[in-house]
Amino acid sequence: MRFVTFEQDGHQGLAIEEQEGLRGLTVNDAGYPGDLAQLLKEGEATLQKAHRWLGGGRSLEGESIRFLPPLPRPAKIICVGLNYADHTKESPYDQPDYPTVFTRFASSLIGHNAPIIRPAGSEQLDYEGEMAVIIGTGGRNISRGRALDHVAGYSIFNDASVRDYQFKSPQWTMGKNFDATGAFGPAFVTAEELPLGGKGLQLRTLLNGEVVQQANTDDLIFDVADLISIISEVLTLEPGDVLVTGTPAGVGFARTPPLYMQEGDVCSVEVEGLGTLINPVSR
Repeated sequence: MRFVTFEQDGHQGLAIEEQEGLRGLTVNDAGYPGDLAQLLKEGEATLQKAHRWLGGGRSLEGESIRFLPPLPRPAKIICVGLNYADHTKESPYDQPDYPTVFTRFASSLIGHNAPIIRPAGSEQLDYEGEMAVIIGTGGRNISRGRALDHVAGYSIFNDASVRDYQFKSPQWTMGKNFDATGAFGPAFVTAEELPLGGKGLQLRTLLNGEVVQQANTDDLIFDVADLISIISEVLTLEPGDVLVTGTPAGVGFARTPPLYMQEGDVCSVEVEGLGTLINPVSR
């Protein structure tokens, strides 16, 4: 199942993605099943029922809609740095033996086709293509062996980073949370559509059509099961929480000369089985 959150005429909606295109309903339509966050809380059976119901909604092909993040206001967005060895080698850090975790806030999120905004005070807006994991069943102290039972599905994330602000301190929060820098979407894809744990998926980031990052999710140092188990030792994961699993080598700040995103650029992140997240760059 593939779900897309959108806005039309000021009303939020939920659609399913089919071969023929998108079909869905908005909150002011009879039969609207609720937003994705609520459906995830109610469980897999409710999600399946909503998918069937939305299949009877109206076609959105040719209609004017605005893509929103699949979950516009997740309770937690937990990001992982230095989770591909080739990226760590190009960074100023040693490879950690424990996940490098930082947080994003929902106020930084944008959807597919929305502009990533380069802040006026920086010339160092960088791209980071990543696979995102969406939690379906919450829990604490989740064992690695049961961790994937807690995954509802997957999506794509561009963890666009303002590098000079990121490196002002040992903590990365400031450089990772500028408004309109966390691109997320376009679809939420349920776990059964993909290999177990999101393994073996090709990931590519393209800037203006040129490939700048390329990897396979098999290369993650801490895989999805590891991350869920380790993170849940510390905090309770909840339905709709988002884990952003890390970016591979090729980021702009590590290049000679550096390659930062500029106004007028277009950045795309492709993940096999999930689709393509496309965002222009503005200021």
